[in-house]
Amino acid sequence: MSEGTARRRGRPSRAEATDTRDRILAAAREEFSERGYEKTSVRGIAKTAGVDPALVHHYFGTKEQVFEAAIEVAFAPALSAPEAVAEGPVDAVGERLTRFVFGIWENPTTRAPLLAILRSAVNNDTAAAVFRRLVSSQLLRRIAAQVDLPDAELRAELAGAQLVGTAMLRYVIKVEPLASADLEQIIARVAPVVQGHLAGT
Repeated sequence: MSEGTARRRGRPSRAEATDTRDRILAAAREEFSERGYEKTSVRGIAKTAGVDPALVHHYFGTKEQVFEAAIEVAFAPALSAPEAVAEGPVDAVGERLTRFVFGIWENPTTRAPLLAILRSAVNNDTAAAVFRRLVSSQLLRRIAAQVDLPDAELRAELAGAQLVGTAMLRYVIKVEPLASADLEQIIARVAPVVQGHLAGT
């Protein structure tokens, strides 16, 4: 057996590597969700994933980089928001975006990882910086690109602040009566504000 063959046999296959990465990301989302950013460690993520801590570092690097990779996957459903802005008449953009965002929050499957992200971002500066970078580059700037007005980025950020703030109060802090209010009632109140930010004069 040649040295090259031995070296190849010692390496994981592409499928095995993908499976390992996926297990690490799933474990990271679980750990960050249950413990928050500060109390989560690379060692803890590795233990939950059933791998050596060195593998976590090998695939992702630092804890901050693991967190960023984990929330990118969790945040993925929200990244279609710019398409919700682009598709359809301008005079209904606020309702489309509001309905899209709250549709994600109302779905238990997509709500759980978002809750973990927000809780970590609220309680830790490093996690907040990662979340801010992701929201800014992957979401708000893309929404702004769909807004045909001079101050498009500010408009997109104000719309985002309205939606994230409402979601925080309803789903994270659970302030009443907002937390138990009918979703359609919330959309009816919030959508015109978002519309004003994105398309108002």
